[in-house]
Amino acid sequence: MATYTLPELPYDYAALEPVINPQIVELHHDKHHAAYVKGANDTLEQLEEARDKEAWGAINGLQKNLAFHLSGHILHSIYWHNMTGDGGGEPLAADGVGGLADAITESFGSFAGLKSQLTKAAATTQGSGWGVLAYEPVSGKLIVEQVYDHQGNVGQGSVPVLVFDAWEHAFYLQYKNQKVDFIEAMWRVVNWQDVAKRYAAAKERANVLLLAP
Repeated sequence: MATYTLPELPYDYAALEPVINPQIVELHHDKHHAAYVKGANDTLEQLEEARDKEAWGAINGLQKNLAFHLSGHILHSIYWHNMTGDGGGEPLAADGVGGLADAITESFGSFAGLKSQLTKAAATTQGSGWGVLAYEPVSGKLIVEQVYDHQGNVGQGSVPVLVFDAWEHAFYLQYKNQKVDFIEAMWRVVNWQDVAKRYAAAKERANVLLLAP
């Protein structure tokens, strides 16, 4: 039985128009995300076979593949829920996301500070990657990470709460090579309710990271 499965989209393919057109959503979810799920499951099977045979010649490649595909699956699973057709704007206490809004101000000085940093981090990824807003449990603050591929350049223990996919397959059919235009448009579909729930959950689980005294 497969360990990982492709989650269903929380909306139909056209729900994010005009920011992301239906063709991109369908290809991105049904083909690209599905490939990461398959890759993670295939790699787990190959690792099981290596254990059974005590054949470790390919261990470095297998461990890298597992990190790549599993991280791709996790980030995309967050990505779909981070967006909604009636989202965007700024997180406000009046909308029930005051805790997140306060944390953004504490960590970045203002929402404008977060927006500027996360936009630049996502738009300037070299090649394939992500811009990620994450809860960092050691400081108890939010940080921005510029993730290479799916797993590189990540602080250990940080929990993604808002992710911007900056891989070309996320935007090229609609935005061509204008990555920055896509990232700017992404702010119009951010689901702040989902981000706030992820932030609150990450704070509650912060003590699971064991640090040296």
